[in-house]
Amino acid sequence: MITSEEIKRRLWDGANELRGSMDASRYKDYMLGLMFYKFLSDKTLEIFKASAVKGPVTEAQLVEEYTKSREEYGEDLDLMIQKVLGYYVKPEYLYHTWLKDINSGNFEVQRVTDSLNYFERTLAVSGDSNDFKGLFSSSTLDLTDTALGSNLNERSKNIRALILLFADLNMVALQKGDVLGDAYEYLIGQFAMESGKKAGEFYTPRQVSEVMAQIVAKTSNIESIYDPTVGSGSLLLTVKKHLSQEVQKSLSYYGQEKNTATYNLTRMNLLLHGVRPEKMTIKNGDTLSHDWPEDPDRPNEGVLFDAVVMNPPYSAKNWNKAGLKGSEPRFEIVDGILPPDSKGDFAFLLHGLYHLGQNGTMAIVLPHGVLFRGSSESEIRKRLLEKNRIDAIIGLPSNLFTNTGIPVCILILKKNREVGEPVLVIDASKNFIKNGKQNILQEKDIAKIVDAYINRAEIKGYSHLATREEIIENDFNMNIPRYVEVVDSEIAHDVDGHLYGGIPQKNIDDLIVLQKTVKDIIDSCLAPIRDGYFVLIKPISELTATVLSDSRVIQKSQEIKAKTEDFIATYWEALRKIDDVLEINPLMEEMLSHIKELLSGVEFIDVYDGYQIVAEIWKNALTHDTELIAGSDFYTAGRTREPNMVTKGTGSNKREEQDGWIGAIVPNDLIAKRLYSKELQAIEDKKTHVSEIESELTELVEAAKVEDSDENDALYDALKKNEDDEPQDSFENKLVKAELKKAIKKTTKYDLLKKVDNLIEEKSDLGKKIKYEEKKLKEAIYERILVLTDEEIDKLIFEKWFGTTVADLVKLVEIPLKEEIATLEMLNNRYANKLSDIDDEINKLESDLELLMSELVVL
Repeated sequence: MITSEEIKRRLWDGANELRGSMDASRYKDYMLGLMFYKFLSDKTLEIFKASAVKGPVTEAQLVEEYTKSREEYGEDLDLMIQKVLGYYVKPEYLYHTWLKDINSGNFEVQRVTDSLNYFERTLAVSGDSNDFKGLFSSSTLDLTDTALGSNLNERSKNIRALILLFADLNMVALQKGDVLGDAYEYLIGQFAMESGKKAGEFYTPRQVSEVMAQIVAKTSNIESIYDPTVGSGSLLLTVKKHLSQEVQKSLSYYGQEKNTATYNLTRMNLLLHGVRPEKMTIKNGDTLSHDWPEDPDRPNEGVLFDAVVMNPPYSAKNWNKAGLKGSEPRFEIVDGILPPDSKGDFAFLLHGLYHLGQNGTMAIVLPHGVLFRGSSESEIRKRLLEKNRIDAIIGLPSNLFTNTGIPVCILILKKNREVGEPVLVIDASKNFIKNGKQNILQEKDIAKIVDAYINRAEIKGYSHLATREEIIENDFNMNIPRYVEVVDSEIAHDVDGHLYGGIPQKNIDDLIVLQKTVKDIIDSCLAPIRDGYFVLIKPISELTATVLSDSRVIQKSQEIKAKTEDFIATYWEALRKIDDVLEINPLMEEMLSHIKELLSGVEFIDVYDGYQIVAEIWKNALTHDTELIAGSDFYTAGRTREPNMVTKGTGSNKREEQDGWIGAIVPNDLIAKRLYSKELQAIEDKKTHVSEIESELTELVEAAKVEDSDENDALYDALKKNEDDEPQDSFENKLVKAELKKAIKKTTKYDLLKKVDNLIEEKSDLGKKIKYEEKKLKEAIYERILVLTDEEIDKLIFEKWFGTTVADLVKLVEIPLKEEIATLEMLNNRYANKLSDIDDEINKLESDLELLMSELVVL
């Protein structure tokens, strides 16, 4: 079984290989469009097979049966399939027919063009399935575009290669576990990163979507969801992911998108994620110019939704081209005030809020300017706050988006807030890691934001509940620093400490973790030098060792160890017994929630660091492995091997070749480490010996370069030389042997040359043995994968998944202690030199200078 990660990697590598210099934002339309057409063809064959074919058949046989049946039943067969799917693909226009043409050498681009055009025509004639109309219009997929190749042959070659990318993927089978949808979403994200500023037209970064989706999913009973600037549909689908399977079945999706190509991408994306056509209503239109969706029976109320999510264009200029007036129902909530023509941020917000149900939740991403800009935006903000619609403001880091480096914020809005309820302000702008030029929210950062929102938590330096009085005092300016004070981690300097030395008592008292955990140890390591000031009287290494080996710290570590072992035992069986890919996400959510609960009662441990440890296990191993286990079973997956494909060559010679085998879920290196430790050690010993020989040869090379030495006389002529006859950093084997033949036996020169010759021979011999033994070991591992016992698989997979988990979580006990010990060391160094010591040093330097000056002789 192929996993979503393998599909993602293969398709993205293929995209990079094939698109050449073509702009990524344009190439995505071709790649994702043809991928979707393969899905439509596979679905057509699936429905035909279910209704007309008995018993197992190959794909080629199925296509042949479909072709025969179409000849026999004609349009009746078309109508039968169309009644089920809302569309059909005739045999001669199947994706599989393109592949047959390619394999027979009869492929023509026109066949693809005809197929796409016929699909469009059948929908137009039938009048059904608006969800599929226009997906393959020439404006989206123009196969005559010279960007695909400067001539017909080039275009044919590139389109053929693109078609072959999806040849062996059964899109219907992959859709059932959402593997296909995940791969599609991944490709959209990758194209977004490559597209730069154009990415904003169709993609919201995953981590931003996650924050919005989790908040919305956890705070509303959702039966309908709306994204007025839907892009590729990623926000809608991220919310879907966080809802139960039961809720997903009845969920209705609405979205509007101005860009036609992106509108098509949205529909494809939703359909590939298993959203039924009747459950999605996507419109190609301008959200601001014309309100949509509208209820004909209530023209002034608008259609309301349980959840609204939006990532609109930031500060859109000339947004009011339709000449909207303040009397427009969408602006009534702010008393008809229109946002400025130069910035459409509040126009999008008010549109979304207008369509939000009374008990729903809205999440929108906007630039920080909406929090503090003046003029009409200030008045709009004031009215939204006065009417109690803003529930939370979440500040995010800069550089999260591929299309802008500016920091953004998420606004959460509701219509059912209690009177006088404060606005939660969260400053998450400093919680991220860097990945090249981009900043990334880790899983723990997302979890902390969502938890702070759900719990309405006030956390020093991170979140604050801003009361109505505070907001009025700030004249309705919601700039985050006005409400969340930055915690200054820098410890203020103490003047007396610098003048007279010693660590101030206040700084020692501020070491809360050490004071509450091992106060007696800290007190014993500090000596007073005067009232309120102390010096450290033990080396920091000794203090660290004493603290970490203290019984209270060890007891706390043992508690964490026991809890972690119980945690692992709880999920070990569940992970091994997964038999449906639909179980994977709920189990992951359960594990992540459980680890937070488990650590939340432990003082001084950062719960979210523990959360990240478990999230990394899922990212690095469990997501991939559980997919394979669900597709077969634990022990079958453990005894499955896959070709190890490597890329060789460059340019036109670049190709993929098999280089042995790898375990599907059991890593080869772990098999070697645990089941072939003696063989592995023997190889390592030889490699160590090779390193020793290389060191000895290097010493002899260096000695040979020293003039008037025995080594120089004996070995210089055996050194490699460059074109200028300058000695290099190694011996040349041929020269060593030539010099050895000329040398007289039992002389120093002969002995040194013989020594070098022996070392080179020994190194060569060892190299051959290492190569042979490594090959033997690899081959043994390839075969061992197939016959691993159940017990071996248990041990190896347990180590792969949870080998360091206990130690990693136990380290969380030590982290705050070590941080405070480091602070204590810094303070001790800061105040080690008092003013009098510095004065004495200055006086000494001045005396030394005077003495030196007096000794100078003027000639």
